[in-house]
Amino acid sequence: MEFLTNPFVWVFLVLFLVFGIAAGYYFRHSRGAKNAGSVEQQTQAKLAEAQKQAEHFVADAKLKAAEQISEGQKQERERKQKLDQLEERLLKREESLQAQLLNLTTRETKFNEEIKKVEQVKEQAELAYAKATAHLEQITGMKQEDAKAMIIKDVTEKYKGDLVTSIQKVEHERRDEIEKKASEIITTALMRYARSQVADVTTSVFHLPSEDIKGKIIGREGRNIKALERATGVEIVIDEAPESIILSSFDPLRREIARMTLERMIKDGRIQPARIEETVEQCKTELIRRMQEIGEQATLEVGIAGFPKEILQLLGRLHFRTSYGQNVLMHSLEMAHIAGMIARELGCNVDIAKKGALVHDIGKAISHEVEGTHVELGRKILAKYGVEQAVITAMESHHEDYPFTSPEAYIVTAADILSAARPGARRDTVEQYIKRLKDLEEITSKFAGVKQAYALSAGREVRVFVVPEKIDDFAALQMARDIASRIQTEMKYPGEIKVNVIRETRAVEYAR
Repeated sequence: MEFLTNPFVWVFLVLFLVFGIAAGYYFRHSRGAKNAGSVEQQTQAKLAEAQKQAEHFVADAKLKAAEQISEGQKQERERKQKLDQLEERLLKREESLQAQLLNLTTRETKFNEEIKKVEQVKEQAELAYAKATAHLEQITGMKQEDAKAMIIKDVTEKYKGDLVTSIQKVEHERRDEIEKKASEIITTALMRYARSQVADVTTSVFHLPSEDIKGKIIGREGRNIKALERATGVEIVIDEAPESIILSSFDPLRREIARMTLERMIKDGRIQPARIEETVEQCKTELIRRMQEIGEQATLEVGIAGFPKEILQLLGRLHFRTSYGQNVLMHSLEMAHIAGMIARELGCNVDIAKKGALVHDIGKAISHEVEGTHVELGRKILAKYGVEQAVITAMESHHEDYPFTSPEAYIVTAADILSAARPGARRDTVEQYIKRLKDLEEITSKFAGVKQAYALSAGREVRVFVVPEKIDDFAALQMARDIASRIQTEMKYPGEIKVNVIRETRAVEYAR
């Protein structure tokens, strides 16, 4: 404590503190100067290095600029050289065009002069011809038209026989060639389309899962089978045949409804009168949908499209229609395939031919419900649902009720005949077939003036040759009507029979 109260101690401490501060300042100042000198040197070194790099960059830039300027000058010289060459070619082409134009102008002038000369010669020739004609008319006392008619008449009378012979020869050769080509086309079409034909009958066999089902179908006192026959219009024959019953009806549509009804009720297990009527109505509705699907499948098979759904449903209904034992839809499909192949060979419209053949018998789908022929009904149905007129024109002539107005109409008719006349297509025995042909020929041969009579086209046509000295043209027309009336009265036949009475006059002379 006494040490702290001594004034010399405080003076010494103050002086020591001042000396320490001064020494620290000096040391800091000298060190800061050294650091400043070091930073300045570094800065100068960096600056020098940056200047060197800048000089190097400037040199590179100058070198690249010089190279680019040189390259640009080179490209400019090349471009200028190309432009000079193009200009030179254009000048040469222009000179060539000018020379051609001059040549054409010269030739046009010459042509005009030649045309004038030809016109002058023509005028002179016409004038000379007129003078000569007038002179001849004055000498002969006849006009030019009268002389021409007289010369033609004389030549015709003089060479009439030669002309007739030449014409007949050309017609005969041409006919043979056409018939040969037609036979090839028809044979090829029939060979390429070989669908099997099975004649339909009026009965169908329904197979049962067991013999016990027969009792359920008959029911107590026959109530079930009577209700089923009454609801479907089909006669159900239950005999001793094991595990099967027979559905008998001339209408395939009714037989199909009965088959579907039995199949559904057997599967359900409930067979009773009330259930039968309900099931029959359900099967009728289901059959309508099925007919729509059948129609769609038919168009897909033939490869055509564009028919409305009403037409497709009627096509499906044809699946349950028969014509003399032949399924109408199968007949129409066969016709469509044959007509398409014939139309393709002849260069006609294949689509129109196929459509016309497929719907040619569509009127048969409702022919028993509405009055009128199936051709007329078919025309009305197709027109009602907007089918194109070309298809209607192609189908309306297949029974020759309407005139043939398109090549496709002939093709559809030919396909109809080929499909119907194919062996096995329609149900008929050989004895009945031969007897019908004999009866047809016997009926026509009984008429006075008939020389020969032949039944053709599977009995669809009878060709009658008459004696020209006994039967004139008007009598031939009357004979055709009488024969058709006699056939219609005395014979039973499917479809129609065409009566073709032929009266042929021949002039025969012998050169000796």
